[in-house]
Amino acid sequence: MSRARRSFSAADKAEDINISPLIDMVFILLIFFIVTTVFVEETGVDVDKPQAAAASMLEKNSILIAITGEGRVVYGGREVGVSGVRAVVRRLNEGKGEDDALPVILQADKTVVTDLLVRVIDEAKLGGAQTVSIATES
Repeated sequence: MSRARRSFSAADKAEDINISPLIDMVFILLIFFIVTTVFVEETGVDVDKPQAAAASMLEKNSILIAITGEGRVVYGGREVGVSGVRAVVRRLNEGKGEDDALPVILQADKTVVTDLLVRVIDEAKLGGAQTVSIATES
């Protein structure tokens, strides 16, 4: 019996698996999720919101402004004051029509004086906000 001898050449080596398309697909999915994610910017302060029985969910893409129990008006972690609300709302709604304007949500502490709350609502409206809502605990 003769045994057949076989020699392996470079062409007979096992083929490598090409993972380049897999890496491309992972990056495309990553870009898709980054682009479609809605980022909610928090106010940066803790506020004890009042209770409400008729609370409803609002859209996530909005302007969040906090009013603390000490009377501080905060946007994005920094104090803007009542006079700064108009500029913040105007800047964030710049280039948008009346129908596309971002709604303003006020996170007011339950101990906030009504006068301060009304002044902040007025400044938001003067800044171009079409709707101003007050955040509550449901």
